[in-house]
Amino acid sequence: METYPDKTCSIDRLVTHPKLVAAAKAGMKTQQRRNGVYGWPGEEFELDGMVFVMTGLVRQRLGDMTDEDARAEGYPDLDRYKDIILKMHAGMTWDPDGLAWVHTFAAKVD
Repeated sequence: METYPDKTCSIDRLVTHPKLVAAAKAGMKTQQRRNGVYGWPGEEFELDGMVFVMTGLVRQRLGDMTDEDARAEGYPDLDRYKDIILKMHAGMTWDPDGLAWVHTFAAKVD
């Protein structure tokens, strides 16, 4: 079993923006990048009554992100993702060598 670092925040804070919650519930958002660890693979969380399970957790350089990664985040492409992230985090710059934790998840199937 893989060892992961301690959580820096609760998994219920992983996806919070209403548009992104809706995208996750519609199956259009399957990843969330964060500076810290919010959940571990196998852990479950709920979004508006729908249960999701974490399927992966990896560290990724921002410069390695692709349009496909941005779509998994619920955005149309990488340029739009960058634009919104930089607007949400005042003073942040896009550092291609910056690292983020990629939390991958899927709707729980009974």
